[in-house]
Amino acid sequence: MPANLTGTYFNPTTFTLIGIPGLEDVQFWIAIPFCVMYILAVTGNCTLLAIIKTERSLHEPMYIFLAMLAGTDLVLSTSILPKMLGIFCFGSRDISFNACLVQMFFIHTFQAVESGVLLAMAFDRYVAICNPLRHSSIFTTQVLSRIGILLVMRPTALIIPNICLIKRLHFYKSTAISHAYCEHMAVVKLAAVDVRVNKAYGLFVAFTILGVDIIFITVSYVLILRAVFRLPQKEARLKAFHTCTAHICVFLEFYTLGFFSFFAHRFGHHVAPYIHILLSSLYLLVPPLLNPIVYGVNTKQIRQWVREMLNFKSSPFQN
Repeated sequence: MPANLTGTYFNPTTFTLIGIPGLEDVQFWIAIPFCVMYILAVTGNCTLLAIIKTERSLHEPMYIFLAMLAGTDLVLSTSILPKMLGIFCFGSRDISFNACLVQMFFIHTFQAVESGVLLAMAFDRYVAICNPLRHSSIFTTQVLSRIGILLVMRPTALIIPNICLIKRLHFYKSTAISHAYCEHMAVVKLAAVDVRVNKAYGLFVAFTILGVDIIFITVSYVLILRAVFRLPQKEARLKAFHTCTAHICVFLEFYTLGFFSFFAHRFGHHVAPYIHILLSSLYLLVPPLLNPIVYGVNTKQIRQWVREMLNFKSSPFQN
């Protein structure tokens, strides 16, 4: 849509995703590792879901939460990668305004769902280690169903107003989004009107979801580690600590990249745009890739299932 005489765009119907500013000439080559990461992430998470569904010994709260995490990772990575690869490989940069909002909704909603799942997993480990006798009575099937519904409803209720606040912005300085996907602040920055409400509500949502979750997760693992080091037997301490290692690794990888992306958009004026966009993209790609590997390596049943599957596939070629 052409700009009017004031140099602004009124109710644009289409935005243009730049991709990675400053690296336009090499985006095709960047697409190759991104595509490999996506394929591995989809394969790993689908395998994880199949194993948890098939193996009855994994029908426990921790693995049900792990299945939720795998499903969330599939949706999150699929929300950005197909369009991103279209930009990098085929120059398909245009995206309709409504499609941009839909992508934004899915990205931010499932980021929050993943954060909630990590919180639920931390609470599950806390009860399992600090109060094991009550674990089965606390995490009943009904409670797990309610947690699953709450994990989806909480971000949905908070993200929808965010989308509605963008819909009320009618004038834009530009329709070129300096990003590889429709991120909230990347779109808000293009507005040619007062966006203080949008920024304030975005901060409120970030603190209500990510801020609160990270506080409770940190407290949970502090209590867990304190309980672990109080165990009298060395073997019991090592087993409990090993159980938490995977959760702590996933927790650190998700929130470290997440907070870098969040603060870079608001305060990182000296961060090179291509660094910010690359790390923001990796923030949505690395957890879906690593989560199945981290949990697979740390779960005996999953390792055995994969080993048996590989042996079954190789058996026809054996003498």
